[in-house]
Amino acid sequence: MNILITGANRGIGLEMVRYSMEQGWRVFACCRNPHNAENLFNIAKLSNGQISVHIADMLELATLQALSYELRNDAIDILVNNAGIYGSDKNRFGSVDADSWLQAFQINSIAPLKMVEAFSEQLFMGKRKTVACMSSKMGSMADNGYGNSYIYRSSKAALNAVVKSLSIDLKEQGIITVALHPGWVKTDMGGTNAEISTRECVVQLFANLTHLTIEDSGRFIDIDGSDILW
Repeated sequence: MNILITGANRGIGLEMVRYSMEQGWRVFACCRNPHNAENLFNIAKLSNGQISVHIADMLELATLQALSYELRNDAIDILVNNAGIYGSDKNRFGSVDADSWLQAFQINSIAPLKMVEAFSEQLFMGKRKTVACMSSKMGSMADNGYGNSYIYRSSKAALNAVVKSLSIDLKEQGIITVALHPGWVKTDMGGTNAEISTRECVVQLFANLTHLTIEDSGRFIDIDGSDILW
C-alpha cells in the first residue's frame, strides 16, 4: 500500500510514518522543511527506501503541484492531510489575531483541498482511494460548549465543510473522504496532560481507516470509530 502523509516531521504525522513503515507500506512523507526534519530522516534511513521525504509547504501551494508532478506515476492508496496549526494564543473574544487566523485557514482548510486536487489522479490509481483529513472535535459546532478558540475552531469547521463537499464531488470516482478526530494526544499542541500517546492514537486511526467503504465517505469520525455531530 502507498500512503502520503503531510506534516510528517513530528507528532501524529511522525508516528504515522513509523507505524506505516512497520506495516511494510510505501510512505511518501511530506513536511515544510525537510532540512529541519532530523527525526523523520532518521526513520527514513532505516527503511531501505520504503520511506521517501518530500517538500509540501501548506503556505506555498506551488510546492503541492510540484510534488504531484514528481509523483505523477505513483498510485496513492491513502492521502493523510495531517499538517495543521493551532494558531496564535490571541484567539479569545476581543483579542483575535487576524493575521494568524488567515494563516490557519490557509494551512488547515485551503491546503488540504489543494492537496486532494493535486493528487486526485494518483488517488484514482490507488486501490483504497482514501483521503483522511485530520480535523478536531473543536471544529464541531454541536460540541462547542465553552466558546473562544476562534482561530482553530473555525479553521477546522471549514475543513469539515471541505471534506463534506469532497465526499459528494468525488463519490463517482470511488474516492472516500473523511474527517478524523485524533483524540486528545500528547503532542506539542496537545500538551503533556493529554489522554493518549501518539502511538495509541495512530493505531486506532488506522484501525478506523482500514474498514472504510464508499458509504462512509463524508463522515466525521471520532477516535473510537463513532460519528461526531457537525
